[in-house]
Amino acid sequence: MNTTALNPELPIAADMSLQSLARAAKAAGDPLRMSILQLLGQGAFGVLELCQVFGIKQSAMSHHLKVLAQAGLVSSQREGNSIFYRRPLLTADDHWSRWLKSLFTAIDAATSELNSHAVEQVLSERAEACAEFFARHAGDFKEQQDLIASWDQYGDALTTILASLTAQAGKAANTGYALEIGPGEGAFLPQLARCFGAVAALDISPDMLSKAQQTVSREGLQNVRCVLGDTSTLRAEQDGRFDFAVANMVLHHVPAPKTIFTDVAQLLRDGGTLLVTDLCRHEQVWARESCGDLWLGFEPADLSAWAQEAGLSEGQSQFLGLRNGFQIQFRLFYRAAVNGRK
Repeated sequence: MNTTALNPELPIAADMSLQSLARAAKAAGDPLRMSILQLLGQGAFGVLELCQVFGIKQSAMSHHLKVLAQAGLVSSQREGNSIFYRRPLLTADDHWSRWLKSLFTAIDAATSELNSHAVEQVLSERAEACAEFFARHAGDFKEQQDLIASWDQYGDALTTILASLTAQAGKAANTGYALEIGPGEGAFLPQLARCFGAVAALDISPDMLSKAQQTVSREGLQNVRCVLGDTSTLRAEQDGRFDFAVANMVLHHVPAPKTIFTDVAQLLRDGGTLLVTDLCRHEQVWARESCGDLWLGFEPADLSAWAQEAGLSEGQSQFLGLRNGFQIQFRLFYRAAVNGRK
């Protein structure tokens, strides 16, 4: 795990004392700070975004974040020139982690006093910035993306994973319904079209969706439908309809990556599969400017935690290192089948 992205002031769990526990309880015992922790349960937010949501000055927000950080209740990560705050990643099974998990569970279960409109506005601004980037660079996005990871570098590995999954499913896969979130120019759509009876290609960018539609038309993929929108709008239409979903090199463009897991968990049928392909955490800041990345990759443990919170069980993982220093993670997650197969 890349510990440099986390706050160095986190208390050492093995050395937890009553003093550190009292400090954490005191830090959490403030209504505003509890609301901040509740919001951070949805993902990472910058200081100015938190100021916008809660309607307070930056100096006041920075003070509250410092108190929470010193108590070990939040950690920070750098995304380019910006610092984002989040809940600490809890992977240990020690007394501190169990106490903190219980605290977060209680906070999440409490009645929310968050300004949902303000939160939606922040996420909407992220989405608009991403959409504007794709609108400006739809024509040359492939060339920019190839600087990080071209389809030629990882496409075979992705196709092999899909072939293995469909072989296990047998003939049922050929009549199933697949979803690709953020298909880009549609490089993976022909493989999906061959393996499933119907495919939905979902994208928030009209310009990129047009690129995917060109691939659909050129390849004659009659069972592929291009859909403008995101997983939340698709979920509002109908839950539990897809046998397979894939988010291929798209999470680092998503305003709130954690919500993808929450939404897809509802969109999958019982026993359905989610395949996530994305960058591991990196520090190559130029990717934000050149490729419109909102996030500099992800720790594998983050994806595991988000999936678990969404009710998905974890399957196999593969990692592919590239010569330019980037590393790609291929992750499988499953929605439990009624008979407990997954």
